[in-house]
Amino acid sequence: MDLQKDIIIAIDGHASCGKSTLAKKVANKLQYSYIDTGAMYRAATLYALDNGFVKNGELNKQELVNNLDKINIDFRFDSELNKSLTFLNGKNVEEEIRTMRVSDFASPVATVGEVRRKLVALQQIMGENKRITMDGRDIGTVVFPNADIKIFLTATAQKRATRRYKELIEKGQDVKFEDILENVQTRDRIDSTREVDPLKQAEDAILIDNSNLNVEETYAVVMAIIIERFGEGLF
Repeated sequence: MDLQKDIIIAIDGHASCGKSTLAKKVANKLQYSYIDTGAMYRAATLYALDNGFVKNGELNKQELVNNLDKINIDFRFDSELNKSLTFLNGKNVEEEIRTMRVSDFASPVATVGEVRRKLVALQQIMGENKRITMDGRDIGTVVFPNADIKIFLTATAQKRATRRYKELIEKGQDVKFEDILENVQTRDRIDSTREVDPLKQAEDAILIDNSNLNVEETYAVVMAIIIERFGEGLF
């Protein structure tokens, strides 16, 4: 599909509401680059965990800040899997960053101002030539406040926890629904109340509650928005 202009599509929203899945589908349809900013914060979290910066359930923020220059995150497209994979310091960590071990500390890591500044700068470089779809918590408010399309995706905590639980069970992880729900609610609280770049809907973002929409229905709603504003009559 060809749009009438090269654009940036920013998709923000709460944890586990399908932002990444949506952003990937949109990017594939438009033949755009997809940037998973959540994976970047998860990779930084994995680095903190693996290097002992989390002890007794507490993140040592200063140790993480002191080692930021040692963290290199990039995305590499795997033609066999037909998707981009996340690499941390040259190692494929795509599967490891999706575990509950990382999820439990991703939001605390994302509250660290120095971490956010480093990753936001990288994200802005990635979007210099436009033709990207990027999802996260602050894409439309901080990373690309002038994005051409801004979507804010949400769903009830119960729905999001149910989806996340099914996803992890299908991957063979031993998890409890109650733990997933608590994780979702905790991440909502941390993401929305942090001092640096808190999660919030941009004034010009379009709100989509997909509590009662499946993946394809959510995708159809967003594509209709894009086509109405910039498209050449795909449907």
